[in-house]
Amino acid sequence: MVTNKSPFSMLYQFAGNEDQIAIFSDEQTIQTWLDVEAALARAQGEAGVIDAEDADRIAAACTVDNIDREALWKSAANVGYPIFGLVRQVSQHLPEGPNGRVHYGATTQDIMDSGLALQMSRSLAAMDVQLQRLGDLLAGTATTYRDTVMPGRTHAQQAVPTSFGATIAVTVEELRRQRGRLARAYETVRVVSLFGAGGTDAAQGPRSVEVRARVAELLGLRDTDVPWHVNRDVIAEYGYVCATICGSLAKLARDIVDLSRSEVSEVFEPYNPHRGASSTMPQKVNPISSELIIGMSATASALLSVFTRVQEAGHQRAAGEWQAEWLAVPTMGTLAGSALDEAIIIAGGMRVDPDRMEKNLSADGGLIMAEAQMIQLARYLGREEAHDLLYEASTLAREKGVTLAVALREVAAKAGKTDLLPEKFVSPADYLGEAGHIVDAAVAAWKAMTPLVVVTPGREG
Repeated sequence: MVTNKSPFSMLYQFAGNEDQIAIFSDEQTIQTWLDVEAALARAQGEAGVIDAEDADRIAAACTVDNIDREALWKSAANVGYPIFGLVRQVSQHLPEGPNGRVHYGATTQDIMDSGLALQMSRSLAAMDVQLQRLGDLLAGTATTYRDTVMPGRTHAQQAVPTSFGATIAVTVEELRRQRGRLARAYETVRVVSLFGAGGTDAAQGPRSVEVRARVAELLGLRDTDVPWHVNRDVIAEYGYVCATICGSLAKLARDIVDLSRSEVSEVFEPYNPHRGASSTMPQKVNPISSELIIGMSATASALLSVFTRVQEAGHQRAAGEWQAEWLAVPTMGTLAGSALDEAIIIAGGMRVDPDRMEKNLSADGGLIMAEAQMIQLARYLGREEAHDLLYEASTLAREKGVTLAVALREVAAKAGKTDLLPEKFVSPADYLGEAGHIVDAAVAAWKAMTPLVVVTPGREG
């Protein structure tokens, strides 16, 4: 839970995702607890566990307008948990009779976990909308630059030619996989928790299974016959998906940072006056969205360890691990949502310089074509001898500051193999392999995806 006493960091003041901040806000956190209490009363009223009229009155009283937040948090600090004070405040707005039926047979974690399930599912649903938008933008970029040749780089050095479309396509495919993970996590976290003090739901009486199923239906959650309140893989899955989404975006951001270096200058973030400006160096246009994403991903990566630690909760109730979630879950959701915001900004206004990409293919004497020319010669010399010949030519090209073609002719002449050299060496545009197919496949797979099916509460919810 996020309270007014736990403000977001400076980062969130100018880059925090509004949807995630709202979902995990003070008001919405309290409202989810009240929604669960109201659903519990209604389900119990329908099952005859409590009087139906009392149930209606309880549900009507479960509104944030009836909650004094300052008093609630003061009580929570003393009790250690917020539901004790919440129930007392709701009860104060009810007459004698129904005031004794609020929270009937439930325990604190029943309410908080079911409320958290609502928040996590809403959080993931909001992220799926962002992923859809981001993927659509990048799929369009990949298509636009399907055949735009650029240097491929391995170990930070030029390797073989590729296309910018293929470079973006692999990110599109990664986002597609992330949407699949998110959809699975959505179903995992969308689960009711209502098993009472020790996990047997004894206090609910003989109608417990029926009541729990109805509560789940009213809230739009999945029912379960097995408690999960001390088996926090449900929470861990949420954390994992958020962290890996941040990681996927950090890969994109790192590429943008590297490609926008002055020495490379192939791809840049969107531009507007003073975006990425320096307080002292007038020429600077820093890749600020990429930097934010990388920073958020680093934080999410470190925070992920909390989600595996909370799985240590022992026996039938955690003794400390549960409390770690109260900060970790909303922070992780907001990190992922905020990183997606910044990635959408990048994708929506990315500036690409195809001419610079073409020019950079000639950097280092055009040695990026060494493999291509090795493959050309391998049909006559065999791969190993061709490799040795190109290795020697590459070394000579660097030593003399000449092109690879010039150096190769000199090396071939020395070895008496000039007659094996082709009249025309293969060009970067002719050595793209499956780049075009990669773009087509990634874009087609992305377009074939269906949006997340968001489950809404029952009609009475």
